[in-house]
Amino acid sequence: MTGRYDDSAQRPDAAWQPPSGDNPPADHTAEDETAADQPELYVEPSTDSAPYPSSPSDASESGQHKVASESGPHQVPGGSGPYPVPPGGSGPYQVPQGGSGPYQVPGGSGPYQVPQGGSGPYQVPPGGSGPYQVPQGGSGPYQVPQGGSGPYQVPGGSGPYQVPQGGSGPYQVPEQPQGYQYPQPYPPQQQPAAHPVPHDLASSRLIKQEKAKPQSGWRKAVYKATGHLINMGESAEDVQRRELIARVSQPLRGCYKIAMLSLKGGVGKTTVTTTLGSTFSSLRGDRVIAVDANPDRGTLSQKIPLETTATVRHLLRDASRVTKYSDVRAYTSQGPSRLEVLASEQDPAVSEAFSEDDYRRTVALLEHFYNIVLTDCGTGLMHSAMKGVLDIADSLVIVSSGSVDGARSASATLDWLDAHGYRNLVARSVAVINSVRPKSGSVDLDKLAAHFGARCRAVCRIPFDPHLEEGAEIELDRLEHATKMALLEMAATVADDFATVQ
Repeated sequence: MTGRYDDSAQRPDAAWQPPSGDNPPADHTAEDETAADQPELYVEPSTDSAPYPSSPSDASESGQHKVASESGPHQVPGGSGPYPVPPGGSGPYQVPQGGSGPYQVPGGSGPYQVPQGGSGPYQVPPGGSGPYQVPQGGSGPYQVPQGGSGPYQVPGGSGPYQVPQGGSGPYQVPEQPQGYQYPQPYPPQQQPAAHPVPHDLASSRLIKQEKAKPQSGWRKAVYKATGHLINMGESAEDVQRRELIARVSQPLRGCYKIAMLSLKGGVGKTTVTTTLGSTFSSLRGDRVIAVDANPDRGTLSQKIPLETTATVRHLLRDASRVTKYSDVRAYTSQGPSRLEVLASEQDPAVSEAFSEDDYRRTVALLEHFYNIVLTDCGTGLMHSAMKGVLDIADSLVIVSSGSVDGARSASATLDWLDAHGYRNLVARSVAVINSVRPKSGSVDLDKLAAHFGARCRAVCRIPFDPHLEEGAEIELDRLEHATKMALLEMAATVADDFATVQ
Protein backbone atom coordinates (compact mmCIF):
# COMPACT_ATOMS: atom_id res chain seq x y z
CA MET A 1 0.00 0.00 0.00
CA THR A 2 1.16 3.56 -0.71
CA GLY A 3 0.01 7.07 0.01
CA ARG A 4 -1.16 7.46 -3.60
CA TYR A 5 -4.81 7.64 -4.47
CA ASP A 6 -6.16 4.21 -5.31
CA ASP A 7 -9.09 4.40 -7.71
CA SER A 8 -9.54 0.71 -8.00
CA ALA A 9 -12.90 1.02 -6.35
CA GLN A 10 -14.05 3.21 -9.21
CA ARG A 11 -12.31 1.12 -11.85
CA PRO A 12 -12.90 -2.57 -11.22
CA ASP A 13 -10.74 -3.56 -14.18
CA ALA A 14 -7.64 -1.84 -12.83
CA ALA A 15 -5.06 -3.61 -10.61
CA TRP A 16 -2.78 -2.04 -8.12
CA GLN A 17 0.49 -0.61 -9.56
CA PRO A 18 3.65 0.02 -7.62
CA PRO A 19 4.80 3.61 -7.24
CA SER A 20 7.03 4.91 -10.01
CA GLY A 21 10.54 6.26 -9.37
CA ASP A 22 14.13 5.11 -9.65
CA ASN A 23 15.14 5.80 -6.06
CA PRO A 24 13.08 4.09 -3.41
CA PRO A 25 12.90 5.66 0.02
CA ALA A 26 16.03 5.28 2.09
CA ASP A 27 14.29 4.24 5.25
CA HIS A 28 12.33 1.32 3.87
CA THR A 29 12.46 -1.90 5.79
CA ALA A 30 13.32 -5.40 4.86
CA GLU A 31 9.70 -6.24 4.50
CA ASP A 32 9.40 -3.59 1.81
CA GLU A 33 12.26 -5.12 -0.13
CA THR A 34 10.77 -8.52 0.22
CA ALA A 35 7.43 -7.17 -1.01
CA ALA A 36 9.15 -5.53 -3.92
CA ASP A 37 10.59 -8.85 -4.98
CA GLN A 38 7.19 -10.48 -4.97
CA PRO A 39 5.15 -10.61 -8.11
CA GLU A 40 2.24 -8.15 -8.53
CA LEU A 41 -0.93 -9.28 -6.87
CA TYR A 42 -4.48 -8.67 -8.11
CA VAL A 43 -6.38 -6.30 -5.83
CA GLU A 44 -10.08 -6.99 -5.41
CA PRO A 45 -12.06 -3.83 -6.20
CA SER A 46 -13.24 -2.23 -3.00
CA THR A 47 -16.95 -1.61 -2.35
CA ASP A 48 -16.30 0.81 0.46
CA SER A 49 -17.73 4.30 0.03
CA ALA A 50 -14.32 5.91 0.64
CA PRO A 51 -11.83 6.25 -2.17
CA TYR A 52 -8.92 5.04 -0.01
CA PRO A 53 -8.37 1.52 1.27
CA SER A 54 -8.95 1.44 4.99
CA SER A 55 -9.12 -2.25 5.81
CA PRO A 56 -6.94 -3.31 8.76
CA SER A 57 -5.78 -6.30 6.72
CA ASP A 58 -3.98 -4.01 4.36
CA ALA A 59 -1.74 -2.63 7.14
CA SER A 60 1.55 -1.65 5.60
CA GLU A 61 3.84 1.27 5.62
CA SER A 62 4.56 3.71 2.84
CA GLY A 63 5.64 7.32 2.41
CA GLN A 64 7.82 9.63 4.49
CA HIS A 65 6.13 8.93 7.83
CA LYS A 66 5.66 5.70 9.55
CA VAL A 67 2.04 4.68 9.47
CA ALA A 68 0.77 1.44 10.91
CA SER A 69 -1.53 -0.26 8.42
CA GLU A 70 -2.51 3.06 6.93
CA SER A 71 -1.88 5.43 4.08
CA GLY A 72 -1.15 9.16 3.80
CA PRO A 73 1.06 11.67 5.63
CA HIS A 74 -0.90 11.63 8.86
CA GLN A 75 -1.45 8.81 11.18
CA VAL A 76 -4.86 7.26 10.74
CA PRO A 77 -5.57 4.13 12.76
CA GLY A 78 -6.81 1.54 10.27
CA GLY A 79 -8.29 4.26 8.07
CA SER A 80 -7.54 6.48 5.17
CA GLY A 81 -6.84 10.17 4.76
CA PRO A 82 -5.58 12.83 7.16
CA TYR A 83 -8.27 12.35 9.80
CA PRO A 84 -8.96 9.37 12.01
CA VAL A 85 -11.98 7.43 10.83
CA PRO A 86 -13.44 4.53 12.80
CA PRO A 87 -13.68 1.15 11.15
CA GLY A 88 -16.41 1.05 8.48
CA GLY A 89 -16.68 4.87 8.44
CA SER A 90 -15.96 7.47 5.81
CA GLY A 91 -15.07 11.18 5.75
CA PRO A 92 -13.68 13.54 8.36
CA TYR A 93 -16.69 13.39 10.69
CA GLN A 94 -17.90 10.56 12.76
CA VAL A 95 -21.18 9.13 11.50
CA PRO A 96 -23.01 6.38 13.37
CA GLN A 97 -23.53 2.98 11.84
CA GLY A 98 -25.80 3.17 8.75
CA GLY A 99 -25.72 6.98 8.64
CA SER A 100 -24.40 9.39 6.07
CA GLY A 101 -23.16 12.99 6.07
CA PRO A 102 -21.32 15.24 8.53
CA TYR A 103 -24.03 15.30 11.19
CA GLN A 104 -25.22 12.60 13.43
CA VAL A 105 -28.48 11.12 12.14
CA PRO A 106 -29.87 8.04 13.92
CA GLY A 107 -30.79 5.59 11.15
CA GLY A 108 -31.61 8.45 8.78
CA SER A 109 -30.05 10.57 6.12
CA GLY A 110 -29.05 14.22 5.82
CA PRO A 111 -27.86 16.85 8.25
CA TYR A 112 -30.98 16.88 10.42
CA GLN A 113 -32.39 14.27 12.65
CA VAL A 114 -35.20 12.38 10.97
CA PRO A 115 -37.12 9.57 12.64
CA GLN A 116 -37.04 6.06 11.25
CA GLY A 117 -38.68 5.87 7.82
CA GLY A 118 -38.92 9.68 7.48
CA SER A 119 -37.47 12.06 4.95
CA GLY A 120 -36.42 15.71 4.98
CA PRO A 121 -35.49 18.14 7.73
CA TYR A 122 -38.95 18.23 9.34
CA GLN A 123 -40.74 15.54 11.20
CA VAL A 124 -43.51 13.98 9.11
CA PRO A 125 -45.82 11.28 10.45
CA PRO A 126 -45.84 7.87 8.76
CA GLY A 127 -47.40 8.00 5.30
CA GLY A 128 -47.01 11.81 5.02
CA SER A 129 -44.93 13.98 2.76
CA GLY A 130 -43.48 17.49 2.88
CA PRO A 131 -42.55 19.87 5.68
CA TYR A 132 -46.10 20.31 6.99
CA GLN A 133 -48.32 17.82 8.66
CA VAL A 134 -51.05 16.60 6.32
CA PRO A 135 -53.81 14.22 7.44
CA GLN A 136 -54.13 10.77 5.93
CA GLY A 137 -54.94 10.92 2.24
CA GLY A 138 -54.26 14.68 1.97
CA SER A 139 -51.77 16.62 -0.08
CA GLY A 140 -50.02 19.96 0.17
CA PRO A 141 -49.13 22.27 3.05
CA TYR A 142 -52.73 23.07 3.99
CA GLN A 143 -55.34 20.81 5.40
CA VAL A 144 -57.81 19.75 2.73
CA PRO A 145 -60.85 17.55 3.51
CA GLN A 146 -61.31 14.16 1.91
CA GLY A 147 -61.81 14.49 -1.85
CA GLY A 148 -60.83 18.18 -1.93
CA SER A 149 -58.07 19.88 -3.82
CA GLY A 150 -56.00 23.05 -3.47
CA PRO A 151 -54.70 25.08 -0.54
CA TYR A 152 -58.14 26.12 0.70
CA GLN A 153 -60.80 24.00 2.21
CA VAL A 154 -63.37 23.07 -0.45
CA PRO A 155 -66.13 20.53 0.38
CA GLY A 156 -66.22 18.07 -2.52
CA GLY A 157 -65.08 20.73 -4.97
CA SER A 158 -61.93 21.89 -6.68
CA GLY A 159 -59.90 25.09 -6.74
CA PRO A 160 -59.00 27.70 -4.15
CA TYR A 161 -62.53 29.04 -3.57
CA GLN A 162 -65.57 27.47 -2.14
CA VAL A 163 -68.12 26.46 -4.76
CA PRO A 164 -71.47 24.79 -3.92
CA GLN A 165 -72.44 21.43 -5.37
CA GLY A 166 -73.05 21.86 -9.09
CA GLY A 167 -71.89 25.49 -9.09
CA SER A 168 -68.83 27.27 -10.38
CA GLY A 169 -67.06 30.58 -10.02
CA PRO A 170 -64.75 32.35 -7.59
CA TYR A 171 -67.33 33.93 -5.29
CA GLN A 172 -68.74 32.52 -2.12
CA VAL A 173 -72.25 31.07 -2.18
CA PRO A 174 -74.71 31.30 0.73
CA GLU A 175 -73.89 27.81 1.99
CA GLN A 176 -70.84 28.08 4.27
CA PRO A 177 -68.41 25.24 4.97
CA GLN A 178 -67.40 24.40 8.47
CA GLY A 179 -63.91 25.05 9.71
CA TYR A 180 -61.47 27.79 8.90
CA GLN A 181 -62.63 30.17 6.21
CA TYR A 182 -60.06 31.86 4.03
CA PRO A 183 -60.75 35.42 2.95
CA GLN A 184 -62.73 35.82 -0.24
CA PRO A 185 -61.45 38.08 -3.03
CA TYR A 186 -62.80 41.56 -3.24
CA PRO A 187 -65.53 42.05 -5.85
CA PRO A 188 -64.50 44.08 -8.86
CA GLN A 189 -65.05 47.75 -8.36
CA GLN A 190 -67.49 49.37 -10.71
CA GLN A 191 -65.79 51.98 -12.80
CA PRO A 192 -67.59 55.29 -13.10
CA ALA A 193 -69.15 55.92 -16.47
CA ALA A 194 -66.97 57.97 -18.73
CA HIS A 195 -69.99 59.77 -20.14
CA PRO A 196 -73.36 60.48 -18.52
CA VAL A 197 -76.11 57.98 -19.28
CA PRO A 198 -78.72 59.51 -21.62
CA HIS A 199 -81.52 58.44 -19.27
CA ASP A 200 -80.12 60.74 -16.59
CA LEU A 201 -81.27 63.71 -18.65
CA ALA A 202 -84.71 62.34 -19.46
CA SER A 203 -87.53 64.80 -18.98
CA SER A 204 -89.34 62.34 -16.71
CA ARG A 205 -86.42 62.63 -14.23
CA LEU A 206 -85.77 66.35 -14.51
CA ILE A 207 -89.33 67.68 -14.68
CA LYS A 208 -91.74 67.23 -11.84
CA GLN A 209 -94.57 65.01 -13.01
CA GLU A 210 -98.09 66.28 -12.42
CA LYS A 211 -101.04 64.09 -11.67
CA ALA A 212 -103.06 63.21 -14.76
CA LYS A 213 -106.22 65.23 -15.20
CA PRO A 214 -109.57 63.43 -14.87
CA GLN A 215 -111.36 62.93 -18.17
CA SER A 216 -114.86 61.96 -17.06
CA GLY A 217 -117.25 61.57 -14.13
CA TRP A 218 -117.46 63.52 -10.90
CA ARG A 219 -113.68 63.86 -10.72
CA LYS A 220 -113.74 65.98 -13.84
CA ALA A 221 -116.65 68.04 -12.42
CA VAL A 222 -114.73 68.74 -9.18
CA TYR A 223 -111.60 69.61 -11.13
CA LYS A 224 -113.47 72.21 -13.20
CA ALA A 225 -115.58 73.57 -10.33
CA THR A 226 -112.51 74.36 -8.21
CA GLY A 227 -110.71 76.13 -11.02
CA HIS A 228 -108.28 73.22 -11.48
CA LEU A 229 -107.19 73.50 -7.85
CA ILE A 230 -108.39 70.06 -6.76
CA ASN A 231 -107.15 67.24 -8.94
CA MET A 232 -108.45 63.84 -7.88
CA GLY A 233 -106.59 62.10 -10.66
CA GLU A 234 -107.87 59.68 -13.25
CA SER A 235 -110.65 57.23 -12.57
CA ALA A 236 -110.34 53.51 -13.29
CA GLU A 237 -112.23 53.99 -16.54
CA ASP A 238 -109.92 56.81 -17.58
CA VAL A 239 -106.90 54.61 -16.95
CA GLN A 240 -108.48 51.80 -18.98
CA ARG A 241 -109.18 54.14 -21.86
CA ARG A 242 -105.64 55.47 -21.85
CA GLU A 243 -104.25 51.93 -21.96
CA LEU A 244 -106.55 50.99 -24.85
CA ILE A 245 -105.43 54.05 -26.81
CA ALA A 246 -101.82 53.04 -26.27
CA ARG A 247 -102.55 49.61 -27.75
CA VAL A 248 -104.33 51.12 -30.74
CA SER A 249 -101.45 53.55 -31.36
CA GLN A 250 -98.65 50.98 -31.24
CA PRO A 251 -96.13 51.23 -34.08
CA LEU A 252 -96.84 49.40 -37.31
CA ARG A 253 -94.30 48.75 -40.04
CA GLY A 254 -95.57 48.10 -43.51
CA CYS A 255 -99.21 47.67 -44.47
CA TYR A 256 -101.67 45.68 -42.37
CA LYS A 257 -104.64 44.31 -44.35
CA ILE A 258 -107.94 43.45 -42.62
CA ALA A 259 -110.79 41.60 -44.34
CA MET A 260 -114.36 42.12 -43.01
CA LEU A 261 -116.52 39.02 -43.65
CA SER A 262 -120.09 37.89 -43.19
CA LEU A 263 -122.29 35.47 -45.10
CA LYS A 264 -125.52 37.11 -44.03
CA GLY A 265 -126.60 40.61 -44.91
CA GLY A 266 -128.10 43.01 -42.42
CA VAL A 267 -125.70 42.21 -39.55
CA GLY A 268 -123.92 45.58 -39.74
CA LYS A 269 -120.73 44.50 -41.53
CA THR A 270 -120.32 47.79 -43.41
CA THR A 271 -121.11 49.75 -40.26
CA VAL A 272 -118.45 47.84 -38.30
CA THR A 273 -115.96 48.45 -41.12
CA THR A 274 -116.58 52.19 -40.97
CA THR A 275 -116.47 52.51 -37.18
CA LEU A 276 -113.34 50.36 -36.85
CA GLY A 277 -111.54 52.33 -39.57
CA SER A 278 -112.65 55.64 -38.05
CA THR A 279 -111.33 54.61 -34.64
CA PHE A 280 -107.93 53.74 -36.10
CA SER A 281 -107.68 56.92 -38.15
CA SER A 282 -108.75 59.20 -35.28
CA LEU A 283 -106.15 57.84 -32.84
CA ARG A 284 -103.22 56.96 -35.10
CA GLY A 285 -101.06 59.35 -37.06
CA ASP A 286 -100.72 57.17 -40.14
CA ARG A 287 -103.16 56.75 -43.03
CA VAL A 288 -106.12 54.37 -42.98
CA ILE A 289 -108.33 53.50 -45.97
CA ALA A 290 -111.39 51.27 -46.42
CA VAL A 291 -111.98 49.62 -49.80
CA ASP A 292 -115.43 48.57 -50.96
CA ALA A 293 -114.87 45.17 -52.58
CA ASN A 294 -118.55 44.24 -52.75
CA PRO A 295 -119.26 43.25 -56.34
CA ASP A 296 -122.96 43.97 -55.86
CA ARG A 297 -122.93 47.76 -55.48
CA GLY A 298 -121.70 48.21 -51.93
CA THR A 299 -122.78 50.99 -49.57
CA LEU A 300 -119.48 51.76 -47.85
CA SER A 301 -119.17 55.16 -49.54
CA GLN A 302 -122.47 56.21 -47.96
CA LYS A 303 -121.05 56.05 -44.42
CA ILE A 304 -118.89 59.17 -44.84
CA PRO A 305 -119.41 62.47 -46.68
CA LEU A 306 -118.92 61.90 -50.40
CA GLU A 307 -116.15 64.04 -51.89
CA THR A 308 -115.72 62.43 -55.31
CA THR A 309 -117.59 60.21 -57.69
CA ALA A 310 -114.45 58.30 -58.62
CA THR A 311 -114.44 54.59 -57.89
CA VAL A 312 -111.96 51.75 -57.76
CA ARG A 313 -112.44 51.30 -61.50
CA HIS A 314 -111.12 54.77 -62.20
CA LEU A 315 -108.11 54.19 -59.93
CA LEU A 316 -107.16 51.01 -61.76
CA ARG A 317 -107.60 52.73 -65.12
CA ASP A 318 -105.20 55.53 -64.12
CA ALA A 319 -102.84 53.38 -62.04
CA SER A 320 -99.86 54.11 -64.30
CA ARG A 321 -100.14 57.84 -63.53
CA VAL A 322 -100.35 57.44 -59.74
CA THR A 323 -96.93 58.14 -58.25
CA LYS A 324 -97.63 59.96 -54.98
CA TYR A 325 -100.21 60.20 -52.22
CA SER A 326 -101.91 63.26 -53.63
CA ASP A 327 -102.60 61.31 -56.81
CA VAL A 328 -104.46 58.60 -54.85
CA ARG A 329 -106.28 61.17 -52.77
CA ALA A 330 -108.13 62.36 -55.89
CA TYR A 331 -110.01 59.01 -56.00
CA THR A 332 -111.02 58.75 -52.31
CA SER A 333 -113.40 60.44 -49.93
CA GLN A 334 -112.39 61.35 -46.35
CA GLY A 335 -114.62 61.57 -43.29
CA PRO A 336 -114.29 63.70 -40.14
CA SER A 337 -112.17 61.01 -38.48
CA ARG A 338 -109.62 61.10 -41.39
CA LEU A 339 -110.80 57.71 -42.64
CA GLU A 340 -110.63 57.49 -46.43
CA VAL A 341 -113.00 55.35 -48.49
CA LEU A 342 -112.45 53.99 -51.99
CA ALA A 343 -115.92 53.34 -53.38
CA SER A 344 -117.01 50.46 -55.59
CA GLU A 345 -118.74 50.84 -58.93
CA GLN A 346 -122.19 52.42 -58.52
CA ASP A 347 -123.34 52.44 -62.14
CA PRO A 348 -125.92 49.66 -62.67
CA ALA A 349 -125.07 49.61 -66.37
CA VAL A 350 -121.63 48.18 -65.65
CA SER A 351 -121.86 44.42 -65.92
CA GLU A 352 -118.22 43.56 -65.26
CA ALA A 353 -117.71 42.26 -61.73
CA PHE A 354 -114.81 43.15 -59.48
CA SER A 355 -112.36 40.29 -60.02
CA GLU A 356 -109.48 38.80 -58.06
CA ASP A 357 -106.91 40.45 -60.31
CA ASP A 358 -108.62 43.82 -59.86
CA TYR A 359 -108.42 43.51 -56.08
CA ARG A 360 -104.77 42.45 -56.07
CA ARG A 361 -103.80 45.39 -58.28
CA THR A 362 -105.75 47.77 -56.06
CA VAL A 363 -104.10 46.62 -52.82
CA ALA A 364 -100.65 46.55 -54.44
CA LEU A 365 -101.11 50.22 -55.27
CA LEU A 366 -102.63 51.34 -51.95
CA GLU A 367 -100.07 49.65 -49.70
CA HIS A 368 -97.45 52.14 -50.85
CA PHE A 369 -99.41 55.03 -49.32
CA TYR A 370 -101.46 53.54 -46.45
CA ASN A 371 -100.56 51.61 -43.30
CA ILE A 372 -103.96 50.00 -42.68
CA VAL A 373 -106.28 48.75 -45.43
CA LEU A 374 -109.75 47.47 -44.51
CA THR A 375 -111.70 45.54 -47.14
CA ASP A 376 -115.49 45.44 -46.95
CA CYS A 377 -116.27 42.15 -48.68
CA GLY A 378 -119.60 41.10 -50.09
CA THR A 379 -121.88 38.49 -48.56
CA GLY A 380 -120.79 35.78 -50.96
CA LEU A 381 -117.65 33.74 -50.54
CA MET A 382 -117.57 32.23 -53.99
CA HIS A 383 -117.08 35.31 -56.14
CA SER A 384 -113.69 35.74 -57.78
CA ALA A 385 -112.51 38.72 -55.70
CA MET A 386 -112.86 36.75 -52.45
CA LYS A 387 -109.89 34.49 -53.17
CA GLY A 388 -107.62 37.48 -53.63
CA VAL A 389 -108.94 39.07 -50.43
CA LEU A 390 -108.26 35.98 -48.32
CA ASP A 391 -104.85 35.23 -49.84
CA ILE A 392 -103.30 38.59 -48.93
CA ALA A 393 -105.23 39.36 -45.71
CA ASP A 394 -103.29 39.60 -42.44
CA SER A 395 -106.36 39.28 -40.24
CA LEU A 396 -110.12 38.63 -40.45
CA VAL A 397 -113.03 40.25 -38.65
CA ILE A 398 -116.09 37.97 -38.66
CA VAL A 399 -119.23 40.03 -38.03
CA SER A 400 -122.34 38.44 -36.51
CA SER A 401 -125.55 39.83 -35.13
CA GLY A 402 -126.98 38.97 -31.73
CA SER A 403 -129.63 36.75 -33.31
CA VAL A 404 -129.55 33.00 -33.79
CA ASP A 405 -129.55 33.13 -37.58
CA GLY A 406 -126.79 35.74 -37.61
CA ALA A 407 -124.65 33.57 -35.31
CA ARG A 408 -125.24 30.53 -37.51
CA SER A 409 -124.17 32.45 -40.61
CA ALA A 410 -120.97 33.61 -38.90
CA SER A 411 -120.22 30.07 -37.72
CA ALA A 412 -120.80 28.81 -41.26
CA THR A 413 -118.28 31.38 -42.50
CA LEU A 414 -115.67 29.91 -40.16
CA ASP A 415 -116.54 26.40 -41.33
CA TRP A 416 -116.08 27.39 -44.97
CA LEU A 417 -112.71 28.99 -44.25
CA ASP A 418 -111.50 25.91 -42.38
CA ALA A 419 -112.57 23.67 -45.24
CA HIS A 420 -110.78 25.75 -47.90
CA GLY A 421 -107.32 25.99 -46.31
CA TYR A 422 -107.62 29.19 -44.25
CA ARG A 423 -107.48 27.61 -40.80
CA ASN A 424 -104.47 29.66 -39.73
CA LEU A 425 -106.26 32.83 -40.77
CA VAL A 426 -109.31 31.80 -38.73
CA ALA A 427 -107.11 31.31 -35.65
CA ARG A 428 -105.97 34.96 -35.97
CA SER A 429 -109.45 36.33 -36.62
CA VAL A 430 -111.63 38.44 -34.32
CA ALA A 431 -115.36 37.76 -33.98
CA VAL A 432 -117.61 40.79 -33.46
CA ILE A 433 -121.15 40.44 -32.09
CA ASN A 434 -122.96 43.55 -33.27
CA SER A 435 -126.26 44.37 -31.57
CA VAL A 436 -128.45 45.76 -34.31
CA ARG A 437 -131.50 45.92 -32.01
CA PRO A 438 -131.92 47.53 -28.60
CA LYS A 439 -132.50 44.21 -26.89
CA SER A 440 -131.21 40.79 -27.70
CA GLY A 441 -134.41 39.10 -26.57
CA SER A 442 -133.90 35.65 -25.15
CA VAL A 443 -130.56 34.99 -26.86
CA ASP A 444 -127.76 34.33 -24.38
CA LEU A 445 -124.95 36.52 -25.71
CA ASP A 446 -122.47 35.07 -23.19
CA LYS A 447 -122.87 31.58 -24.64
CA LEU A 448 -122.67 33.03 -28.12
CA ALA A 449 -119.41 34.75 -27.25
CA ALA A 450 -118.06 31.52 -25.73
CA HIS A 451 -118.84 29.66 -28.97
CA PHE A 452 -116.82 32.08 -31.11
CA GLY A 453 -114.12 32.42 -28.49
CA ALA A 454 -113.29 28.73 -28.87
CA ARG A 455 -112.59 29.21 -32.59
CA CYS A 456 -111.23 32.76 -32.93
CA ARG A 457 -108.44 34.76 -31.30
CA ALA A 458 -110.84 37.12 -29.51
CA VAL A 459 -114.51 38.15 -29.32
CA CYS A 460 -115.78 41.73 -29.08
CA ARG A 461 -119.29 43.09 -28.51
CA ILE A 462 -120.72 46.27 -29.96
CA PRO A 463 -123.81 47.50 -28.09
CA PHE A 464 -126.82 48.97 -29.80
CA ASP A 465 -126.44 52.64 -30.67
CA PRO A 466 -129.19 54.88 -32.08
CA HIS A 467 -126.75 56.79 -34.25
CA LEU A 468 -125.58 53.62 -35.97
CA GLU A 469 -129.17 52.47 -36.49
CA GLU A 470 -129.79 55.47 -38.72
CA GLY A 471 -127.72 53.93 -41.50
CA ALA A 472 -126.43 57.32 -42.61
CA GLU A 473 -123.01 58.94 -42.34
CA ILE A 474 -121.22 57.98 -39.11
CA GLU A 475 -119.64 60.48 -36.76
CA LEU A 476 -117.78 59.13 -33.75
CA ASP A 477 -118.64 62.15 -31.63
CA ARG A 478 -122.33 61.30 -31.87
CA LEU A 479 -121.91 57.79 -30.50
CA GLU A 480 -122.76 56.90 -26.93
CA HIS A 481 -120.00 56.49 -24.40
CA ALA A 482 -120.47 52.71 -24.11
CA THR A 483 -120.27 52.36 -27.89
CA LYS A 484 -117.07 54.40 -28.03
CA MET A 485 -115.44 52.22 -25.38
CA ALA A 486 -116.55 49.06 -27.20
CA LEU A 487 -115.11 50.32 -30.49
CA LEU A 488 -111.90 51.30 -28.74
CA GLU A 489 -111.57 47.84 -27.25
CA MET A 490 -112.25 46.23 -30.64
CA ALA A 491 -109.58 48.38 -32.30
CA ALA A 492 -107.07 47.54 -29.54
CA THR A 493 -107.79 43.83 -29.93
CA VAL A 494 -107.16 43.96 -33.67
CA ALA A 495 -104.01 46.06 -33.15
CA ASP A 496 -102.56 43.43 -30.82
CA ASP A 497 -101.78 41.41 -33.95
CA PHE A 498 -99.71 44.18 -35.54
CA ALA A 499 -96.49 42.76 -34.14
CA THR A 500 -96.86 39.55 -36.19
CA VAL A 501 -96.28 41.41 -39.46
CA GLN A 502 -93.17 43.32 -38.36
